[in-house]
Amino acid sequence: MVSREFLKTAVDKVKQLPSLGPESREEAAAIVSHWMQSPNTLFPFLSREISDLLQKLTPKAHKSFSFNDVPYPPPSRWDFTFVDLFAGIGGFRQAFQDAGGKCLFSSEWDIHAKRTYEANYGEVPYGDICRIDKSQIPNHDVLCAGFPCQPFSLAGVSKKNSLGRKHGFEDETQGTLFFEIKEILRLKRPKAFFLENVKNLSAHDKGKTFEVIRHTLEDVLGYEINWKIVDGAKWVPQHRERIFIVGYDPFQIPMNKADICIPDGPDPSYVYPELKKIINRKVDDKFTLGPGTWDTLERHRANHAARGNGFGYGLHTTPIKKGQVTRTISARYHKDGAEILIEQKGRRPRRLTVEEAMQLQGYNPKKFGFPVSNTQAYRQIGNSVVVPAISACAKEVARQLQRHREDS
Repeated sequence: MVSREFLKTAVDKVKQLPSLGPESREEAAAIVSHWMQSPNTLFPFLSREISDLLQKLTPKAHKSFSFNDVPYPPPSRWDFTFVDLFAGIGGFRQAFQDAGGKCLFSSEWDIHAKRTYEANYGEVPYGDICRIDKSQIPNHDVLCAGFPCQPFSLAGVSKKNSLGRKHGFEDETQGTLFFEIKEILRLKRPKAFFLENVKNLSAHDKGKTFEVIRHTLEDVLGYEINWKIVDGAKWVPQHRERIFIVGYDPFQIPMNKADICIPDGPDPSYVYPELKKIINRKVDDKFTLGPGTWDTLERHRANHAARGNGFGYGLHTTPIKKGQVTRTISARYHKDGAEILIEQKGRRPRRLTVEEAMQLQGYNPKKFGFPVSNTQAYRQIGNSVVVPAISACAKEVARQLQRHREDS
């Protein structure tokens, strides 16, 4: 049975159950879509009543669902399991599925990102992880989390300082989300984890923030961990430095810190996607900056130049030369495209198209789809990860899991 056809019908039926509480009703789509991909697994808010209803709704002729209507269906066979926290649009999911894993649980609070996630993977992520009973998250081998970075990023800290707001762990809405990860690690004790955040996490608050994270993972939880600043520009033509933190439970996967490998570049067989091949020669006029936006950017750049610094927009002249790398694309790209603009001879510069922007993060525009507005798509791309960089690390984690299975 086609997955989306069943999902819509089943969610409507589940919401009609009179005994359902408000949280279960709100998570109905997540409950049903998770059950469809792993019907023998228990999930948050999945009651016996809901499970019985879903089994009755499933045609007897169908022992499983067909996910041919989504670009990245769940695997029929897998070597390990993982959970995808702060999932965004699924960069970690792509990487770990490709490395041989099966996702058992996903969580993402943004409703627009959830739409994109469901359209590509056939699964609606659960909402706010803070409201989830951590003990009900399925047992898993690897925990993946690109947890919110705004409290620690240079731009985020600068903005919050200017507004007199808290940042880092004092940011009560985002900074404390690391401790949600800690609680899941404590309760579920996965064999490994992979965390990703902005480069500035290691330097935030003179290193005190990262020391809290290190102490929690190593000294409190007892994981062997290693970390490295990795630049996505090794895999895609976008300068994007992020900290990768990888850990293993030494009682399940005997590892020393020195043995934990975090790849900082692709293997020799990797084909690098040149920017000159990503950028299209002709695009719709709607991507050209309006006169007001362009004037504002030029004024902004002139003001910074007068102060003796180099801040301002990033303009790529055409034709694009081999080896060019863009600045880091951000979640605010939809506003003015300032960090990555493309020259148009005799005209104002233009923004990247969505298809061009997604390739800077390693997404395949012929396969991955955005069922949302361009504004939301740009935000989601800017908030995402460099997929091939995550994939390189995911394959190394999978290799260690496999090595342990062979040795045990």
